[in-house]
Amino acid sequence: MDYKKSKAPVNTVTRNIMDLSEETGNIYESVAIIGKRANQISAQIKDDLSKKLAEFASYNDSLEEVFENREQIEISRYYEKLPKPVLLATQEFVEGKVYWRDTQREQANNQMEM
Repeated sequence: MDYKKSKAPVNTVTRNIMDLSEETGNIYESVAIIGKRANQISAQIKDDLSKKLAEFASYNDSLEEVFENREQIEISRYYEKLPKPVLLATQEFVEGKVYWRDTQREQANNQMEM
């Protein structure tokens, strides 16, 4: 996923919490869903960054061989400028791109049908 193309703001945005609770009917459930999605995004970004920086890893422990690598610095700056995972997750939630299901409600509905 290309996070740079996301419409998520880079800075914190004040939101009306009632808008966030429209999907689920409960603000706490909405926040829990956004939090779980933010953790998924964070793990994905961390994996991507680790893979890209692994190319520049030096396996020599000599201090003399430490040098600045411009490509490594550019990659690090790119990831620093990305919106925070919570902002990305909130934007996805608002746009309706997050899928979730409540298994407890599904089980309760199934039991009522029987």
